[in-house]
Amino acid sequence: MKELDRLPIPLLAWYRENARVLPWRPAPGGGALGDPYRVWVSEIMLQQTRVAAVLDYYRRFMAALPAVADLAAVEEDRLMKLWQGLGYYNRARNLQKAARQIMADHGGVFPGTYEGLLSLAGVGEYTAGAVASIAFGLPVPAVDGNVLRVVARLTGDAGDITKPETKRRMRGALEAVIPAGAPGDFNQAMMDLGAMVCLPNGAPLCARCPARGFCRALLENRTGELPVKAPKRARRVEARTVYLIFRRGRVALRRRPEKGLLSGLWEYPNEPGGGPGLLEEWGITPLRLERGGTARHVFTHIEWQMEALIAQAAEDALPEGWVWAGREALRTLYAVPSAFQGFAHLVEEHICE
Repeated sequence: MKELDRLPIPLLAWYRENARVLPWRPAPGGGALGDPYRVWVSEIMLQQTRVAAVLDYYRRFMAALPAVADLAAVEEDRLMKLWQGLGYYNRARNLQKAARQIMADHGGVFPGTYEGLLSLAGVGEYTAGAVASIAFGLPVPAVDGNVLRVVARLTGDAGDITKPETKRRMRGALEAVIPAGAPGDFNQAMMDLGAMVCLPNGAPLCARCPARGFCRALLENRTGELPVKAPKRARRVEARTVYLIFRRGRVALRRRPEKGLLSGLWEYPNEPGGGPGLLEEWGITPLRLERGGTARHVFTHIEWQMEALIAQAAEDALPEGWVWAGREALRTLYAVPSAFQGFAHLVEEHICE
């Protein structure tokens, strides 16, 4: 992978001119280090999520929980509310587990080694590399999908980037060239190059790339072929009925099980298939029942195709553990996943303070 040997100098020069301005980043150049807490939270939020979608969540999260001690101490429902809409909620739970590890095992101070970072809940090789390099100046690569794509095209590597052996090979090649004096800038430059130039969907913007003079994929006209990735498994489609149950200007919520999809979050009651008869099974007598339209939500491995039933309950009684929530409670207290966002307008029409 001799092309990588030529990359650091033009890449860092490009980064100084083109780096994205992000609230968790130190300015490029000058050797400034990032705050480990801010870098760590941002990297966890950015897993499976675009930068543009993260920015507002990040600012709210930092305003509410500005230090690792705050994250360790916050109640889970409050944490889930701050995370609401970002998805992959186990990321937030692992953040708190790791924050509690830092408080209990490290006296509230972030571990300053790659191995110490890897020991934290929810922190894998990529996140440990990002925090180690950006916040502690350690020459450790941070290898995610963007970086794998850049390396595959730059070096003409036709290995399947979803396979561990390909990731190990590319990581080893990056370890050999990451500049000891600017590892954080190098890793962030690779992230930006993959996000802004060496694009995942559509043609890469090769004319803007600092490696255009020695990129194998460009020189061999193979940018459309690389990187090589195994095809994704088809998603399972599941039809579900969502029950929007109202009483005195409030909507019924129940908490999902502690394990599995959307674990521990609040939701409008819903079941695969379903039908009006389930209301009676739950002990709810509807005064009025109507259809509320359809919505869909795509998870990584499953797609929910949902139809809403709107019911006005005759009594206040609910199954054990369910709650009635008004507008303010939904806004501040209960984290309802974005999977149900397609029905938010119906809820808004029927609830009050």
